[in-house]
Amino acid sequence: MTADLDHLPITILGAGLIGIGWAALFAHHGARVTLWDPQPETLKTAPDRLAKPRADLTELDGHGPRGDIHFVSDIAAALREPALIQENAPESIPVKHALYAEIETLAPPEAILASSTSSLTWDDLAPGLTDPQRLITAHPFNPPHLVPLVELYGPDPARLDRAEALYRAAGRVPVRLNIPATGHIANRLASALWREAVHIVAEGIADVEAVDRALMHGPGLRWSVLGAHMAYHLGGGAGGIAGYLDHLGPSQERRWQDLGTPRLSPEIKDTLIAGVATACAGRDIATLEAERDAALIALLRARAKPQT
Repeated sequence: MTADLDHLPITILGAGLIGIGWAALFAHHGARVTLWDPQPETLKTAPDRLAKPRADLTELDGHGPRGDIHFVSDIAAALREPALIQENAPESIPVKHALYAEIETLAPPEAILASSTSSLTWDDLAPGLTDPQRLITAHPFNPPHLVPLVELYGPDPARLDRAEALYRAAGRVPVRLNIPATGHIANRLASALWREAVHIVAEGIADVEAVDRALMHGPGLRWSVLGAHMAYHLGGGAGGIAGYLDHLGPSQERRWQDLGTPRLSPEIKDTLIAGVATACAGRDIATLEAERDAALIALLRARAKPQT
């Protein structure tokens, strides 16, 4: 299934960091975006906060936005006609359920309701709807206008097919979960890695900066072009993954057994905070974000071949 975003009505609920990224992305690819937020000040500052992601997207592919963004404070107006509703409410089940009750009353029943939730599952959110079939989870990775991943789950295959086509039309790479899972796929992987990164620091094996450099200049570089399973397939030489498992599987199990389960005690928190401050070398969050996004744009250009 293919989709065209030109003039397609898409509603973004929530004008925070993730909602701003989604709005810039969909408008860039031709959609007619409506951006709503319950906080007047958040909505007021949205045009200024959209400037950077819009500029990033223009730099990435060389053309400006083909669509436009309308800012509304009336949720009924925001939900009048969308094909896709991208919900970015705070990670609170009662808050999301209250919002879903309004959506179900006001939005067309055929509209896809997609939650950007990172910590909640479809099973957590679905009880907020009379018709839970209309809900999918569609978790992006930050910053959503640059990182292509969108993790999808929903019980209605036809609705998932439509959603996947829309995300692909916006240059995203959708992956589907077979069952709901806390943290979806990517955050589970990221959490497992960070747990061991914290353990290495806590045990005095290496400091924060060394851990991050080891990741950036070693497996992180490889992971930008290969997934975990494929990396080990190539690590098995001519025998591939089967050869790796036969010959090096036991050593892998020994490494697994030696991995840590650290606690975020006050002492470890202080060590991590001090280590990150050293690595920042005086750079503030805005500077670090700008450096990250510039590097992501360069990487995405280098990876011009679409990922599947």
